[in-house]
Amino acid sequence: MTRILPSRFDMNVCSRFVKSLNEEDSKNIQDQVNSDLEVASVLFKAECSIHTSPSPGVQARPVYTPSTAKHFSPIKQSTTLTNKHRGNEVSTTPLLANSLSVHQLAAQGEMLYLATRIEQENVINHTDEEGLTPVMWAAAHGQIAVVEFLLQNGADPQLLGKGRESALSLACSKGYADIVKMLLDCGVDVNEYDWNGGTPLLYAVHGNHVQCVQMLLERGADPTIETDSGYNSMDLAVALGYRSVQQVIESHLLKLLQNIKE
Repeated sequence: MTRILPSRFDMNVCSRFVKSLNEEDSKNIQDQVNSDLEVASVLFKAECSIHTSPSPGVQARPVYTPSTAKHFSPIKQSTTLTNKHRGNEVSTTPLLANSLSVHQLAAQGEMLYLATRIEQENVINHTDEEGLTPVMWAAAHGQIAVVEFLLQNGADPQLLGKGRESALSLACSKGYADIVKMLLDCGVDVNEYDWNGGTPLLYAVHGNHVQCVQMLLERGADPTIETDSGYNSMDLAVALGYRSVQQVIESHLLKLLQNIKE
């Protein structure tokens, strides 16, 4: 079975965009918005190979290439068809399954092999070199059944990666609403931020995932949280031209104001 290395994941782009908002110091807000739009358009076309350092003096995280990647990374979307798309319960041969990490099995939706591995080795919350857990991998790859299985069997959805990545932010960045709901039902922090200043809401807004944005707001996500330069989720929606997302946020803010008046 040919193993296909993952391609770029949108969360990396959003992290860079959020960080760029933090670092800009423009006197003219309109000029800043135009500049951000230009940066975003370039980033969407580019293949991002590294993670942005959280602060000056901190080295960039490792580059994943065909020669250095040992397994799938949850912050890169796999190009391989998943079991969900194929309609198969098992697609990996036993020989290959034994060579895959628990994180790969979670990302690929290999439920049978994953369950066996977890039972034998108790690795349900095992982290890879980036501090990412099986449930983070499954959330990033849209593996609904796997996320549900892991949560039911003791996976901790509150854990964060070395860059403070969370299962919720990973799911939000790709618009996996069912997984987002599942994680929110577990009581995860809806306003958790990563080292790039990104929150689940910012990632959902950046991806133009209206349903996720609506759900996050209903569960207590704060749309007024700002980056260091003063940009919030509404600013991001306006800058990217996501009118539907903007309307959802506006409606939520109006309801909050009405509740205050009452």
